[in-house]
Amino acid sequence: MLEHGGRLLRAAQRYGIAPADWLDLSTGINPEAWPVPAIPARAWHRLPEDEDGLHAAAREYYGAPEVLAVAGSQAAIQALPRLRAQARVGVLAPGYAEHAHAWRQAGHAVELCESERLLAQSERYDVVVLIHPNNPGGERYERATLLDLHARLAARGGWLLIDEAFIDATPERSLCADSARSGLIVLRSIGKFFGLAGARAGFVCAAPPLLAALRERLGPWTLSGPSRHAVQLALADRDWQARMRGRLLAQGERLGAVLRARGFAPDAGCAYFQWRRCEDAVELHEALARRGILTRLFETPASLRFGLPGDDAAYARLDAALAEIAAARSAA
Repeated sequence: MLEHGGRLLRAAQRYGIAPADWLDLSTGINPEAWPVPAIPARAWHRLPEDEDGLHAAAREYYGAPEVLAVAGSQAAIQALPRLRAQARVGVLAPGYAEHAHAWRQAGHAVELCESERLLAQSERYDVVVLIHPNNPGGERYERATLLDLHARLAARGGWLLIDEAFIDATPERSLCADSARSGLIVLRSIGKFFGLAGARAGFVCAAPPLLAALRERLGPWTLSGPSRHAVQLALADRDWQARMRGRLLAQGERLGAVLRARGFAPDAGCAYFQWRRCEDAVELHEALARRGILTRLFETPASLRFGLPGDDAAYARLDAALAEIAAARSAA
């Protein structure tokens, strides 16, 4: 399996620092999670039922004509390549590596491309996979650009697959409302914006025939009863959502400012994280880890992703650590 952020217990063992003493910035998950209420006993006792209102709540929240609940967008990422015959697939890079991995595992010919090349040479591919905004590169796209790309692919039976896991803070950029178009598939995640990664919940927005095929592939009960209950309530909590969008956008800017002030300016980012490309990414990752701060290290390209600190104390701790590291480098 591929490496991901969030491996806090492994880091605790490696560096000899107790889990409770870490500042975990290794994921892009909102550190201020939606407050889950008590789960009713029936959610644990009964098998999940499609008529519980979850899909209706998701259609309303995403503005999508049709949706399918899945066990995190990861489940769809792994299953969708199995719904096509062997194809030429262009995948945005650097980006969430599970996309390319899943298409390769299913026997497709995969080519990793930077954003500009992928858009300019889309005729090379049967399927184009984008992450919007990109993780970790932060690329963003205009709606007209994406719809034009989709039209060109769909005209010859192709797909445009857009992973919108990090778009909830800027929902106006989403293509969910257009997802009834044949060949347009939009993935959404509950884990990032709502901070409910442990629920393992996500949604696929697409035309009904594709959703039916995906549902058949995944089988029944893709989402547990407790997760369905919590997610439905979270999707309906518009006051919390409105407040959180503003907070996340402000926190993303604040994190960028902290990094710049200490000489570690990010190259890209969004409301959930900041990303810095640097040849000494391993050394910076290690220096922070020795101080109990976990970041997400990427090998290609050499880079670090910083998730959001959860409060003022966490920001102060990160700032102090960066100041120490910068000072040590200046003295060396």
